[in-house]
Amino acid sequence: MSRLLTTTPHDDGFRMPAEWEPHVGCWMLWPERSDNWRGGAKPAQRAFAAVAAAIAKGEPVTICVSPAQYVIAREMVDPAIRLVEMTSNDSWIRDCGPTFVVNDGGDVRGVDWQFNAWGGLIGGLYFPWDQDDLVGEKVIEMERDDRYAPAYILEGGSIDVDGEGTLIVTEQCLLNPNRNPNLTRAQIEMLLRDYLGVVKILWLKAGVYLDETDGHTDNFCRFVAPGEVILTWTDDRTDPQYDISSEAFERLQAMTDARGRKLKIHKLHQPDPAPITAIEAAGVDKVAGTLPRQPGDRLAASYVNFYIANDVVVMPRFDDPHDHAAATMLGRLFPGRRILTVPGREILLGGGNIHCITQQEPLGHRGIVRPAAAA
Repeated sequence: MSRLLTTTPHDDGFRMPAEWEPHVGCWMLWPERSDNWRGGAKPAQRAFAAVAAAIAKGEPVTICVSPAQYVIAREMVDPAIRLVEMTSNDSWIRDCGPTFVVNDGGDVRGVDWQFNAWGGLIGGLYFPWDQDDLVGEKVIEMERDDRYAPAYILEGGSIDVDGEGTLIVTEQCLLNPNRNPNLTRAQIEMLLRDYLGVVKILWLKAGVYLDETDGHTDNFCRFVAPGEVILTWTDDRTDPQYDISSEAFERLQAMTDARGRKLKIHKLHQPDPAPITAIEAAGVDKVAGTLPRQPGDRLAASYVNFYIANDVVVMPRFDDPHDHAAATMLGRLFPGRRILTVPGREILLGGGNIHCITQQEPLGHRGIVRPAAAA
């Protein structure tokens, strides 16, 4: 039975673990809305199925799917992947799902943040978002974990931790008045410390150029090991991303983590700028209240949007000249894991990528279940 707690993870000795710490599995949501995914979401569904199959080589995967799509999804995804029925507004479980926290005894609990579709009625990406806001609670309930429910809007993609007390965020997102306008920066920092169990917060100014999430750090700068971060980069000084990444690099050089370590910064060159094509835009239904997809709009493509599973790292590829170098770098940074690449264009067209559509659940004291797809 899942209890609703009135304490905080910090008070109870819980922390958010790093993504490279052991998982019991990965959660996803099935895409279907035609006003965000082109072609009735069929290309996106094939992409999500490919991501799930790749992750399942490293850990168990659960996909939450609406009743109307259950039979369709069951035919499309690997038989080793568990499907459960769940209603949602879209398929970004990183942002609308729970953040799991653990203690030293291996107990696991869930933090059920509030969700407003990246801005609510002031710049939000779709309306309504009421079913997405229930996803965190439902997942935690299914796992029978105790639940924290802060009255605070936060997306999982806007935070990244090293598991040792350090957190990366961006001012562009967390200080945006369309999230928590009544809170000061100091109050936000206190909430992050209370609910993530961190002691030091590294503030970057902004994220990837034109990222419609208002600069989520999981698309821009993430920890890859204690004391080491990976940063989206470009060598093209005429690209607007250059100034954003350069400013972040300078900030990171001057920072230390919660344990006093200077940060080692790995620059990961971004894919070449890729606009939405007329054919891609034409395949998306136009609906009032949903962010339109316009031909020529630049996509916020980034290799930093990868997922770290128990035995593999799953990275988006874009049929871009930088694909190979990105996979090679991740291979060096994660020597104990296989680097698997999955086409990321269809997911990117919806506004994010592999990390955005996944949410890890830490192992805690539960035993690892080796997925059948790992063979």
